[in-house]
Amino acid sequence: MEQDSQLSRATGNSKMNKLDFRLGAFGAAVPLLFFVIWAITTSVLQLSSEIGLVLGAIFGITLGLFFCKSKWADYAQGLFDGLAQPIGVVAMVAWFYAGMFAQVLQVGGLVEGLVWIGIITGFTGGLFVGLTFILAATFSTAVGTGYGTTVAFCTLMFPAGVATGADPTILFAAILAGAVFGDNLAPVSDTTIVSATTQDADVPGVVKSRFKYAIIAAIPTLIIFIIFGGGGSIENQASIEASTNPSGLLMLIPFVVVLFLAISGHHIITSLTWGILTAIVMLVLFPVGSFSDVIRFNPDSDNIIEGALINGIVGYINMAILILLIVAAAHLLRLGGTMEVITSTLVKWIKNSVRRAEVSMWAIVALLNSAITINTAAEIAAAPFVREIGEKYKIHSYRRANMLDAITSALGYIFPWGAPVLLGWSTISMMQETYEWLPIVSPTAVFPFVFQGWFLVIVMLVAALTGWGLRYQGKNGEELKQPPK
Repeated sequence: MEQDSQLSRATGNSKMNKLDFRLGAFGAAVPLLFFVIWAITTSVLQLSSEIGLVLGAIFGITLGLFFCKSKWADYAQGLFDGLAQPIGVVAMVAWFYAGMFAQVLQVGGLVEGLVWIGIITGFTGGLFVGLTFILAATFSTAVGTGYGTTVAFCTLMFPAGVATGADPTILFAAILAGAVFGDNLAPVSDTTIVSATTQDADVPGVVKSRFKYAIIAAIPTLIIFIIFGGGGSIENQASIEASTNPSGLLMLIPFVVVLFLAISGHHIITSLTWGILTAIVMLVLFPVGSFSDVIRFNPDSDNIIEGALINGIVGYINMAILILLIVAAAHLLRLGGTMEVITSTLVKWIKNSVRRAEVSMWAIVALLNSAITINTAAEIAAAPFVREIGEKYKIHSYRRANMLDAITSALGYIFPWGAPVLLGWSTISMMQETYEWLPIVSPTAVFPFVFQGWFLVIVMLVAALTGWGLRYQGKNGEELKQPPK
């Protein structure tokens, strides 16, 4: 029942009539397509900015009006229904809490502490990148939010890694790759819950059955990060190395508190709240900072309120607006019937081949994730197709859920116009205010190196083409090696 309610909250309950567009299904996709083209173009020209991306999304949605044959009032209502979907709101709140948590740890000196321990132990360059991947994977698996992991690790591990000789691009990719691992495997991840529930599968069984796919992708990912993660310049990091202090490692205690509570089954907001409170108490009790670093009032400032907590919120307001607009554009795509056209085309190609059925499931999930850059939204859009085709060919619910979730979790952190990539880029840009020497890695530069994502996509494609791991569903839900008679 709890999973059903979570799915209901994730998908939203608003019902809206279909919209008719000029050029049919393509016209319905115009708002998203325009945004994708805008995001890529501005990124390649090095003209990207958060507010610029928001403007691109608004341009796309406005352009969609002129392709809509239905009443513009209906188009507007569909837009508002999309904006009101809980998917975007849940992501926003998670960002704000994760941002506040990471900022409090940062003012407590955790970055400087990590640099200190990296230099002392020799965990620098590629070794630091490999460690970052492992920690990000562990954290995201525990807390169930790859987005929150991206925020926290770009705030803390990215500057620390760059300061110890890690390649900035590979380091950013390692953070995203760790988020992929956890988003795919975490029992409390929204993508895990949605993939299991929409395929009528139990979460524990799904997680157990998908571990082999995740670990096969993770092993070569870790090796590559260690080998190629070094080579960064440390010429401009003298300032942070001079201020390294092991006392900042005390901020690992709040980090462990969040990890423990999340593993114990507490909600991510609950876990992060206790982590923030623990960090504030430690700032007050130990010589690692002061309460004024957390929050203070400055009448001479435009914001009036300053400090880590406000920085953790303000830094993501533009991204919060962007996420809502992208979710709304994806909703318009569904209302315009684009999904139905794609589905019917693939069904004609499948005919009676199980292999083609699985390749089609892989393709539709990949296609929707390339357009709908919020992974849970893309997963919800693809879930009915995966279930319909899978049930027709008696493919087990675990296999269907794994095909749905692995590709969704992977591609959501790869594409330059994807929300997590833009979120990480935004966080790194914000951190440059604190560490002026910190390089900013563009979204177009990082996407080839998110190896956990790419390997996971390849593993699932190979599984679909070869039948590796394929199980059929028996009358009582049991897994069978051969299709039931």
